[in-house]
Amino acid sequence: MPKVSVGLLMYRRRSGRLEVLLAHPGGPLFAGKDAGFWTIPKGEIEEVEGELEAARREFEEETGVRPEGAFIPLGSITQRGGKIVRAWAFEGDRDPGTVRSNTFRMEWPPRSGKLQEFAEIDRVEFFSIEEAKKKINPAQVPLVEALERLVPGGDLV
Repeated sequence: MPKVSVGLLMYRRRSGRLEVLLAHPGGPLFAGKDAGFWTIPKGEIEEVEGELEAARREFEEETGVRPEGAFIPLGSITQRGGKIVRAWAFEGDRDPGTVRSNTFRMEWPPRSGKLQEFAEIDRVEFFSIEEAKKKINPAQVPLVEALERLVPGGDLV
């Protein structure tokens, strides 16, 4: 059975355009990687919670921002490794410089026997819809496109 992750895509309106908040994965494996590596804040569901509840918890753990308001279902996608990601969008705003992530531990450098701690998300940034489509993991582009269809105020041409 494939793994399932759930996540939230925070959006805001600026100068007549939608912008979305994307997260860049932390840790040494993603250092220096940019286009195609950003993601929506997401994670796995714990046994005692529902999907939206888990998505809200994961967003707060990974950004330090408590998601509130109306949540718009964006559907689900399947990533290259087979993981299914279900997502919702909500309107919000935050200075990306104030966002703080939880951490994880991993052996680094490999086979060194040394455990190091890294931020799960090393930075977040708001992107226009078109920019987001270039930055985000390609499998997650349909989530951004769903937001664009469902929320008035998308990019004006």
